[in-house]
Amino acid sequence: MTNTCTELDRLQHQIGQADVESRHRLEPQLRRMIERLRAEGLAVPDQTKSLHEVLLCEAIEAQFENMPV
Repeated sequence: MTNTCTELDRLQHQIGQADVESRHRLEPQLRRMIERLRAEGLAVPDQTKSLHEVLLCEAIEAQFENMPV
């Protein structure tokens, strides 16, 4: 449990330090961490859920950023 929580803290810190234009690339790691927490029977913190939603939105926006109009 503590190992997973420590890894989650590190990942959230890494996301917080990442460039706004590229931090959405860390979404898959955060998604896997959320899945891992749930598999271990741990509650996913609301802050983590919110961060994941933000990263998902950023990832979707990034897909359409270079699309011709």
